Amino acid sequence: MGRACLSLGSNVEPERHIAIAFAALRARFGDILASAAYRTPAVGFDGADFVNAAAVIDSDLDPQALNDWLHALEDAHGRDRSGPRYGDRTLDIDIVLFDDLVCSGPGNLRLPRGELRHAFVLRPLAEIAPDIVEPASGRTLAELWARSGERDVAMREVTLPAAETGGHTSGAAAV
Repeated sequence: MGRACLSLGSNVEPERHIAIAFAALRARFGDILASAAYRTPAVGFDGADFVNAAAVIDSDLDPQALNDWLHALEDAHGRDRSGPRYGDRTLDIDIVLFDDLVCSGPGNLRLPRGELRHAFVLRPLAEIAPDIVEPASGRTLAELWARSGERDVAMREVTLPAAETGGHTSGAAAV
């Protein structure tokens, strides 16, 4: 059993897809800690705004098996991996941290994930799990967010459809 911090994003029907992802995580892993959802500009390409959120789960899967399960969930909801690395996506879920593991590979698995430096990943995680320590720096997520150069990035909280989240619509909560 391990604790995983996840980053979720979508810019194609984003509120719907993030809500579906939260519901799928809850169905597979039980109670999850879910952040608020935030609308943010696309990073790395010109595209529609993203809705981003975070979740903390207790997983019975090792990191590679969890990564495979998350990719299957993305694929089941129309994720297209044939285009450029940065582009529109129905659902993107990444493992940002898994316990205190530091690893590179196999495949695209990188822990901690480099995107942790971005506000769209760090802010939601720091809000729901401020005391989790990022193993490479030895700093808590709250400390990393307090020192972030992206604290001024525009992030507007959005409401997710309640029916697909089991009633959770905004703000951090266990769902």
